[in-house]
Amino acid sequence: MTPKRTTRSSRAKSPVPSPKRKAPASKPAAPKTKKRADEASQKLLNVVLKSLDGDKAENIVAIDLAGKTPMADFMVVASGRSNRHVTAIAEHLSEELKKHGINGRAEGLPQGDWVLVDAMDIIVHVFRPEVRAFYNLEKMWGDGAAVAAEAV
Repeated sequence: MTPKRTTRSSRAKSPVPSPKRKAPASKPAAPKTKKRADEASQKLLNVVLKSLDGDKAENIVAIDLAGKTPMADFMVVASGRSNRHVTAIAEHLSEELKKHGINGRAEGLPQGDWVLVDAMDIIVHVFRPEVRAFYNLEKMWGDGAAVAAEAV
């Protein structure tokens, strides 16, 4: 036996009004100024680059993504000599970020072929050289301007 279907017009009206969605705020919160966001991202980029350089990461490339994607302001790509070196670079970078109040999440640590560290406005990829050549992220994001490590 199938249950009887009722239509809206045949249902009794409830004395309690149905909850309504809240109207969106009339005025959205003011976004951070572009200059401030750039300064914060630039400082964070300096922290990332110093950490990578201190851990002897190779072929460090910082790509400016501002205006290209909302996911991050910069992407940094670096290489380690071995799985253990890649893992050590990423772990040390996460520790450095914590010292600066940023909880940088790392993905891919157990394997050590490619570790991604999410540092809020900066995404850091640390590869073994063979894996880096295979994925070639620099070419994929080549329309972003490369930032020289010395310029930061």
